[in-house]
Amino acid sequence: MFRKYIRFIRGVAVNRVGMVGVVLTTSSFITSIILEIARLVGILTNARVGLITYLLFPALFVVGLALISVGWHLCREKTGKNTRELLEERFDAEQLKGGFFGSKLALTVGFFTLVNILFLSAASSRMLYFMDEPRFCGTACHSVMNPEWVTYQQSSHARVKCIDCHVGEGIGALIDSKLNGMWQIISITFDLLERPIPTPVHQLRPARETCEKCHWPNKFYGSRLQTIVRYGKDHESTPRYTTLNLKVDAGKGMEKGGIHWHTGEENLVRYSSVDDEREEMIWVEVIQPDGSFKRYTNKKLISSHNGHENKRILDCVDCHNRATHIFEDSHDAVDERIRLGLLDRSLSYLKREALAAVTAGYPDAEAAMEGIANHMHGFYRRRFPDVAIEKSAQIDKAVSVLQATYNRNIHHQLNLTWGTYPSHIGHKGDKGCFRCHNTDLVNENGASISGDCTLCHSILAFESDEAFEYLLPVDSTNRDFRMHQYLQQEFLEFLAD
Repeated sequence: MFRKYIRFIRGVAVNRVGMVGVVLTTSSFITSIILEIARLVGILTNARVGLITYLLFPALFVVGLALISVGWHLCREKTGKNTRELLEERFDAEQLKGGFFGSKLALTVGFFTLVNILFLSAASSRMLYFMDEPRFCGTACHSVMNPEWVTYQQSSHARVKCIDCHVGEGIGALIDSKLNGMWQIISITFDLLERPIPTPVHQLRPARETCEKCHWPNKFYGSRLQTIVRYGKDHESTPRYTTLNLKVDAGKGMEKGGIHWHTGEENLVRYSSVDDEREEMIWVEVIQPDGSFKRYTNKKLISSHNGHENKRILDCVDCHNRATHIFEDSHDAVDERIRLGLLDRSLSYLKREALAAVTAGYPDAEAAMEGIANHMHGFYRRRFPDVAIEKSAQIDKAVSVLQATYNRNIHHQLNLTWGTYPSHIGHKGDKGCFRCHNTDLVNENGASISGDCTLCHSILAFESDEAFEYLLPVDSTNRDFRMHQYLQQEFLEFLAD
């Protein structure tokens, strides 16, 4: 069999061009098979090897086949002989002799053609499957996608494939994603990337095609209790509690609902934002029972954006804009690690010094690792030398935790630092809920969209000493007793409903 193959390729390779084609085709075929076996048995796991296996070698295989054809064409041009004459010259009469199923040469060509088709089909199928895997998305372009890959693996959607949210269904969506992927390859190759990479808000699939496959708005009901712990910058890193009873309900029609009221089928909300970036609202419209829309216009922006008609219907990702690739706020990151016990609060001024260590302006990751260690060890050696000796293990652990926290959120190669990708869940600063629920957006009567906190949550404690302070008996001597009384009553009425 091997000798027959050697005779065949010698006959096919009519000149140097044909020989190069035979070498490329044969070597790429054999190498692809070896690499695929290595991947199947777990010897090779790197995504870049997959790129070589499913993209580079199949491409070389096709180039090799093309060169063989080019070689025959050049040979015909040079010798003036036709294909039949060249075949008689390159192969013996027995191989060209006709039979019931054709000549042996025709059967050989047919066999290798079938092998080529099967190989390219398998390579194409494996390529599509491989490129749909999260590991490919996160690691093939490591320097670019590493921040997203790191946060994805620690998110609540870590078992959801990237393509389920970023590609969508249908041939059109698949083609669009591959074309976009080609542009990404070009931009990486020629360093055309923006740093930091802008959030692709205009390329995300509609929530109806992604989020709502698992999260059904009609099933949003009830409430959820959440306690947020913040730690002070004092000697004890004193905890302060904010406890919220989150009203998860979507409501029915125009009746008062909760957080997910906006997603109810009867509660259509649409808006227009500056440069269509979904950050600063020009106007917001809410559907009315008669099918008309009530518009709230931003009185600070309407004169400079009059006639702006870039409308968008509000859906899940307008609030859950970082549902998977969540980059932490520096204060939140330190507080959460203290709450989890990863940072020992018995260390004096832990919150203050930990925050200072991770937010210092470091030029690169290596300097950050050294700087965090120097800051923490240096502070306790200077201010609390006894603690530095007695609790050296806790300080060492704090350094490791803070270094890991820094590496998770800060990526110097992409100019990604604290606060680069803010989340719209909640209402820090003027983001999140306050993009719409503010006094600048008013209707024709001058009324603004309600900003009542209790629309979405009952407040059971707010930066308080106790996690459920507003459920305790009201102290009339406290200057905040009226707020305490109001919030307690609101929660009791909510429970009664």
